[in-house]
This record gives sequence, structure tokens and C-alpha cells, in this order.
Amino acid sequence: MLVALALAVPGLAAAQSCPVPLPAPSTAERVVDPDAPIEVSSEGAEVTDAGDAVLSGEVRVRQGDRQLTAQDARYDAARQAFVVQGSVEYRDPQIRLGGDTATWSTTGGGRFGGAQFEIPGRAARGSAETITLTPEGDLGLDEVEYTTCPPGERDWFLRADRIDIDQSRARGTGRNVRLDFKGVPILYTPVISFPVGDARKTGFLFPTYGQSSRNGFELAAPWYWNVAPNYDATLTPGVMSKRGVTLDGEFRWLGPLTRGQFDAEWLPGDRLADQDRSYLRLAHRWDVAPRLRFDLRAAHASDGRYFEDFGLGPEGTSVLFLERIATATYLDRHWRAIALVQEFQTIDRLIAPADRPYARAPQLAFRGRWGGTSGLGFEMRGEAVNFQRDVGVTGARFDVEPTLRWAWRRPGAFFVPAVSFRATQYALDDVADGADDAPRRTAPLATVDAGLVFERSAGRRVQTLEPRLVYTYVPFREQSDLPLFDTGLPDLNLVQLFRPERYVGADRLGDANQLAAGATGRLIDADTGRELVAATVGQIRYFDTPRVRLPGEPPTTRESSDAFAQVTVSAFDRWNVQLAQQYDTQERRSVRSLVRVQYDFEGGRVANLGYRFRRGLLEQLEGSFAWPVSESWNLYGRHVYSLRDSSPIESLAGLEYRACCWRVRLVGSRYVSSRTGEQDTGVSLQLELNGLSNVGTPADAFLRRPVR
Repeated sequence: MLVALALAVPGLAAAQSCPVPLPAPSTAERVVDPDAPIEVSSEGAEVTDAGDAVLSGEVRVRQGDRQLTAQDARYDAARQAFVVQGSVEYRDPQIRLGGDTATWSTTGGGRFGGAQFEIPGRAARGSAETITLTPEGDLGLDEVEYTTCPPGERDWFLRADRIDIDQSRARGTGRNVRLDFKGVPILYTPVISFPVGDARKTGFLFPTYGQSSRNGFELAAPWYWNVAPNYDATLTPGVMSKRGVTLDGEFRWLGPLTRGQFDAEWLPGDRLADQDRSYLRLAHRWDVAPRLRFDLRAAHASDGRYFEDFGLGPEGTSVLFLERIATATYLDRHWRAIALVQEFQTIDRLIAPADRPYARAPQLAFRGRWGGTSGLGFEMRGEAVNFQRDVGVTGARFDVEPTLRWAWRRPGAFFVPAVSFRATQYALDDVADGADDAPRRTAPLATVDAGLVFERSAGRRVQTLEPRLVYTYVPFREQSDLPLFDTGLPDLNLVQLFRPERYVGADRLGDANQLAAGATGRLIDADTGRELVAATVGQIRYFDTPRVRLPGEPPTTRESSDAFAQVTVSAFDRWNVQLAQQYDTQERRSVRSLVRVQYDFEGGRVANLGYRFRRGLLEQLEGSFAWPVSESWNLYGRHVYSLRDSSPIESLAGLEYRACCWRVRLVGSRYVSSRTGEQDTGVSLQLELNGLSNVGTPADAFLRRPVR
């Protein structure tokens, strides 16, 4: 059971997603030329020989975009300053002030007493006992109250003894700051440093805290470091009462040719697990040259229970493997080449060593194409991979396949025959006694891909019928002596239906003497080109029974594959429907089914209903909705139910109240880990104050993502 309360306030802290902040207003926009002419008007005036003046009745002083108005004013020529009183108002592009008295100089700034202020760019307002304003627009506020609520409402406000705002550096500093919500103090800090607007600023972010049955009381206080315009870091010390002290870190970088992020989570001496706990994750991209890119992604967890204890949701707690991969990719007009090193950390230790994935150390793959979409063309693809694992057969695999293709394409028809030759060679280690440590396989392949496109107009609609045939011939080759490094049988879909190779991976080459037949029909809006309806149906006819099988794959004597059909409908403005079906025509039963229906109501309301079925594995119903019930109240919900197990898998319900300057959300969830079957429930409460949380990922994204 998890109960958490989070106060979202990144507006008074550094933006959580950088990498390029919005620029601050330029100095020219903030500073008025002190030599700009001054215009003064009033109903009455008395001027002395020294240039001093007493102004009365609707006094107005203007210098560029600055304007000061009051009932009465005195002008001191020696100091070039105005002393004004009675309904004092001041405004410039950055701020509007109103007070009882003020002293203002065109060169030295001003001081306002008993002042009310507005910051139009942030929809913020407040009051201060005194406000000091420099010519550069910097502010000093004493005994301040600040809020983004409209006049007449005080749902929340900040109170501070003193706030200084440096406009040139877009930074602010507050002392003895207290945050009140509905008259209740919810946060206090003796000193706070914060950015103004969208700029980033080094300093502490607001803390988060919560309560969990697994971890106890949780408290974290992030500290943000604005290292440079293209670097930043966040260090988050925290505590879990049941486990101990935690320390999390995040470092991000962005350059002309590079970008990346490094995350670290550390819990030394976990009292419940009696060990150190940690999680590391690195992602980096480097565009080395215009045609060469380097990518690095790596993650490591200290133990197999890490995601069960600290992950959120069924996906977060059901991690089986963590990938580490480094890739170099080269791309030009004809060639695409990839070099990579890849390995996996096995999180679920119950997976037998013989069933764990192989490391590729390394893999070199390439593909070259010459010729256009019509006429004669040549293609060459291949790879060299070294597979490594602690148990089982290991070694290298070399695979190459040249292809010669001729394409005839005309409006409404195409005909593309192709022939290729595939050769695969192994160099193996740790093979059984007497087994061949250098097996090989060679085979020719031939395909003919042909199709027609029939089209007719029906008013403002265009109807098409697109039949397609793909004939494939691959002779049988005995392959039971070949290892199985990375090859599997994919699900039947629109891509696999017309794919000449039955398996994914080079360890098996499926024999074939078959014809794949399918047809697609579309209904298209002639004015916009929008596809309103698309329906495809297809099946493979076997002239010879396939003989190549994977270990554990049942033999077949069938004359045809399962039939596959898919329909998508978006013909109606608010309806979206997707249907998919894989049907066993011999057994006359469904193998896989998918139904998804979505309806968008007016006013941001949306409802979804889905059904998923896979014979022998799962049968699930899913429903979700996002429903504004009034101008202020919103409801969210999602429920996934297993018909196979007669039990719910995941449930989520959220209630949100939105006022003019704040919102609060209450979310409850319950889910079952797909890896361990363990159940977890949680309740979270989140408060968001407008103007203090207007950057980064929307706080309700965790609600909308599973609903949409």
C-alpha cells in the first residue's frame, strides 16, 4: 500500500526538462535609455527658479515605456526625482505597481510604499510593504505576499520577509519564505533561490515526501545545479524510514553533436534487504560525422528484486532484462552499416542460464542497394556476429545474401521478381563431442511480388481495391546441426504475411514453396487524403509442407497458414475502431484477436474499450476513460481484467479538482506484476499551484497516458 503526497512546484526551481531554456528578455527590452525624453503633464504646476516643481491633479510622467501617475507630485531638480502620493501607479513592460506613496527617479529607479504589484507575463500579483525598483528592472520587495490567484481569491500565496529579483540574471532570492494553501502553512524555508520565468537556477528544489508500506516514510530534497547552458545536474538526497538513506543523481548534457543523460540511484545498507541497492542508467548519442552516428545505452541494477521494490506499475515491476548496447551506424546513398556490442543483465534470476539471451561481442551488419524502384537492381546484405554466453554453444556466425531484382511498376500495377543466394557459416566453441564445430548452410531463394490497384471515385470519396500475390520458393536444407543463437518465429501480421522468410534471425532458413495472397481495400477522403477505412485480409497457401522447425515447434501437415485480417475505421469524426484477427481455418477457431474502440466526446471526454485474446496465453478486457464532469471536476479511470484468470490485472482511478489557480488530484491504483504475480496497491495525492508548476512534464501525464 503506497500513500504519497507530492507538491509540484518546479516554477520556483529549475526546469526539470532542459535542454534549451527559453531566452530571457534582452537588455534592450528591460532597460529604458536614461537620456530618453521625459514627458510630464498635470492639471496644475508651480515651478521654482531652481527647477523644482509642485504638480497637482492627474500627474502623469512618461519616459519611453515607463509611466508613473499620481494625484500629486513634487519634483526635485537636483536629484532628478519625483516624490508622489495619492493613487500612485507605475507600469512598464515587466511590472505594474500601485501604492500610497513613491519616490521615483528616471536614472535611479524608485521606491514604493504600501504597494500592490502585478507581473503580467506570469499572471502573478501580490503586495509588499515596500518595493524598490532599479532602472534595470531589478526588484526588492519587503514583507511580500505573492500568488497567481485572481483578485479577490487567496487560495494560496507565498509570504516572505524579503524577495530580491535580478532581472538581468533572471534570478530571485527569498528569505523566510512560507507557502500557505487554504490558510494552512504547508512549506517553510529560511532561504530560497529560484529562477525568474523559464531560466534555470542552481539551488534546492521543493522536497517531496510520502508514506509507503514497503519503504516507510519517504522524504527527498532535490538540489539542482545549473552547470552551464548545455549541462545540468540534479542531486537528490533522501530517506526511507524502513530502509535507510538514499542518494539519487541525474546529469544531462547537450552539445552541437552530442546529447545524453546519466541517472544513478543508490541506497547503501538497505535494512530490509541487508545489502546495498543501486540502479545506473546511461544514454549518449554522438553524431561523429554527417554520415556516422554513435549511440550508447546501458543500465545496471544491483539485484533481481530492485524493480519489484522500487518500480511503479505492472511494467515497471516486471523487468526481465536490462540491455547494454553500443552502436555505430554509417549511412550513405547506397550503404547502411552497423557495428555494435550488446549484452543483457538478467533481472529475473529464475530464468535458466540456458534460456538467457546471448551477448553480441561484436556484431557487424551491412546492407547495400543499387538501382531505383523500377528496372534492374542489386542488393547485398550480410553480417558477422560473435555470440557469447556462460553456458551452451558459443561462437561466430557469418551470413551473406546477394539479391538480384527486376521491378516493373506502372500506375495501378507492379511486378517484381527477385532471386538471391544465402550462405551461412559458423565457427563454434563448446560443441558436443563429435559435433561439427564449423557447420554451414547455403540455399537459393526466389520470389515474385505482384499486385494491382483498382480505384474509383464515389462522390467525395475514393475507393480502392489492392490485391497482392507473393510467390516464394526456398529449397529444404537440413539445419538441425546448427545452433540457435537469436532466431524465433514471429507473430503473423501484415508484414510477416508477405515476408519470404518464415523466421527472424539467421540460424534457420525456412523452406518454402508457397503463395501468399491478400487484398486491401481503402476508403479515402478525396479532399484531404485522409484514410477513412482500411481493411486487409490474407493467407499463405503451401504447395509443399514446410519441414524446417525450431526446437519445440510442432510439426504441421497443413496446406495453408492461419488467415489474418485487420480493419481500421476512422470514417466518423469521433469514432476510431481497430480490429485484428488470426484465424485457424483447419481447426476453425481463433488464434489471436484484438478489438479497440475509442470515442471522443465533446469537451475533452474520451472512452476506450478493448479486448485482447491469444489462445493458451491470455484473454483480457480493458476499459478506460477521461471525463470532465464539470468545469472544475475531472475523472480518470482504467481497468484491465483477465477472463482467463477471472481476476483484475490493473485498476486505476483518478479524481481531479481544478480551480483557477490550483488543482489537486487523488489517484488510486492496483496492479499485478506479470513477472511474479505479486499485487501492489497505491494511493497518491498531488497538489499543483499555477504559476509555481508551469514547466516540465505535465503533472497529470501519469493519468492521461494509460487512458489515451
